[in-house]
Amino acid sequence: MSAPFHLRPYRAEDEDAAIALWLETWQQAYPQIDFAARVPWWRERWRGELVPNTEIIVAEEADALAGFVTIDATGYLDQLVVAPDRWGSKLAGALVDEAKRLSPKLITLLVNKDNARAIRFYERNGFSHAGEDVNPTSGRPVLRMEWKG
Repeated sequence: MSAPFHLRPYRAEDEDAAIALWLETWQQAYPQIDFAARVPWWRERWRGELVPNTEIIVAEEADALAGFVTIDATGYLDQLVVAPDRWGSKLAGALVDEAKRLSPKLITLLVNKDNARAIRFYERNGFSHAGEDVNPTSGRPVLRMEWKG
């Protein structure tokens, strides 16, 4: 059985743990990509774009960061990150529910087309397909998905 978790707003002192969790999660999802090489870029994006422009809610369990979600004022969900050992637990659903509470009318997101596990998760949580696009950073094809409250 997993440890209980609780949700709370992001704090500046969470930065290192959040970035480490981002690295661990993405490296697990796409082992063929060297995400460690992207950490300086990610840290800059985290500090310059996400922290000042989004609500960030973290999931904490046993005083460790187990996941987080970012959502901006337009309802764009940029990041949903959950520790790989918590994939399939209720943690990701709780983070999405919190995003829905913060943006009760509409949430949009982009998900890699080859990330079938994530696509199934979003579909189970009420998101529908809203088109296709290309990730401007990676060049990978993505699906646009949306949830309407």
